[in-house]
Amino acid sequence: MFKALRFFGWPLLAGVLIALLIIQRYPQWVGLPSLDVNLQQAPQTSYMQQGPVTYADAVTRAAPAVANLYTTKVVNKNAKPLFEDPQFRHFFGNNEPKQKRMESSLGSAVLMSPEGYLLTNNHVVAGADQIVVALKDGRETHARIIGSDPETDLAVLKIDLKNLPAITIGRSDTLRIGDIALAIGNPFGVGQTTTMGIISATGRNQLGLNNYEDFIQTDAAINPGNSGGALVDANGNLTGINTAIFSESGGSQGIGFAIPINLAMEVMKSIIEHGQVIRGWLGIEVQPLTQELAESFGLSGRPGIVVAGIFRDGPAQKAGLQVGDVILSIDGEPANDGRRSMNQVARIKPSDKITIQVMRNGQEHKLTAEVGLRPPPEQPPQKNQ
Repeated sequence: MFKALRFFGWPLLAGVLIALLIIQRYPQWVGLPSLDVNLQQAPQTSYMQQGPVTYADAVTRAAPAVANLYTTKVVNKNAKPLFEDPQFRHFFGNNEPKQKRMESSLGSAVLMSPEGYLLTNNHVVAGADQIVVALKDGRETHARIIGSDPETDLAVLKIDLKNLPAITIGRSDTLRIGDIALAIGNPFGVGQTTTMGIISATGRNQLGLNNYEDFIQTDAAINPGNSGGALVDANGNLTGINTAIFSESGGSQGIGFAIPINLAMEVMKSIIEHGQVIRGWLGIEVQPLTQELAESFGLSGRPGIVVAGIFRDGPAQKAGLQVGDVILSIDGEPANDGRRSMNQVARIKPSDKITIQVMRNGQEHKLTAEVGLRPPPEQPPQKNQ
């Protein structure tokens, strides 16, 4: 018995091991579920195939066209702290002696053309009595404001120097999340600085910073003083004007915003040509169509925005729009977002006519409005509620 077991033992053990290997490799042959996992192995590639090892060439092309701004303004200040005391003012009035002093702030700007036109942020130069532009090559000169647009926070400046370096204009509408982004400016007044990151998001328009928002978001470090500077791509082409940061500390936290160059160029061309930005205007205020409002209007599942206010004698009032109307579409475009719809109107040339489809008291109406010229934001017309 022992001899027979020893004679057949090794072949039997070998057969069991082979059977276990077959079951492990092909479990479906014996009715077991397959344990195969299809994993995709990345091919071996070098770093050079993924991207350049340096962005020095891009910075070399773009940096000479990024200037530092020094703005000053004269402010009245009381000569002595005593004159700030409310009790003193009560007895002696506001005729206390005052002294003048200069306030200076720092920012950045981008040279857009060899003729000396620069783009910067409106908040950098607003109220400035004097603007000094310092170029990377060491030259300094005074700039004059050609025009500004507070609603996009952009301003156009002009300097008169020869042999000015102009930046190469890129395209912001082709940016992809993950693209390399380089921010060039003068943070904290330390001198021209370049930081690198990626495009974190595009189309940010719910920030409440400007009336017309379409921001590029980047994690390239943007700090105070970068405002008005350049956001460029990996080739050194201008894609945005750095504008704002989200920060709880005052410094960069990886959330910065830039105005897309496509929008900035439209504003700049309009300011140079007309002295202001020409925008279409209906003269209405709108609010979102919430689910509760949609159900009350019988519009569940349909896009729309609610007319919350109408400006007196504006294009909308003349066209017959009323407070409480639900705008369903403008020139065939569904009105599912108030900001987007108002931006659509802003791009229409004043005096052009548009068709507005509205829902009123359960019935649809089609109105025709002649688009007006949007008035300056400092002097809004009187509004009917």
